Amino acid sequence: MTVDLAYTVTTGKTFEETVQAVLDAVAAKGFRVLHIHDVQATFAEKGITREPYKIIEVCNVKYAHQALQADSLVGLMMPCKINVFSERSATKLALLNPSLLAQFFPQAKLEALSQEIETLLRAVVDAAK
Repeated sequence: MTVDLAYTVTTGKTFEETVQAVLDAVAAKGFRVLHIHDVQATFAEKGITREPYKIIEVCNVKYAHQALQADSLVGLMMPCKINVFSERSATKLALLNPSLLAQFFPQAKLEALSQEIETLLRAVVDAAK
């Protein structure tokens, strides 16, 4: 069985334009940004140079509540993450597929919920590219 871990796209936008586009699209789809990890800055603190990379953690409380009611351990895969990064002079976006929740927690019966979340967040990625 092949597991599709991520939805990844390349954009013609700059890194910062892409980050802002993600933030705008997240709000438009009813999600909230909980935190933005600036991986490049964190690495720089330790003397490591790398291309720009941000991990944007997003959440929709309604969906999070439903998932956690089904199985508290689902929280191990929360919040949802959208990564924006530069790689070989290209800006990319990657979403960890929320449908993985159903695969990792089959007893929670999250197929429909996780697919709904994935559809919304893929739309965020598509709008941001």
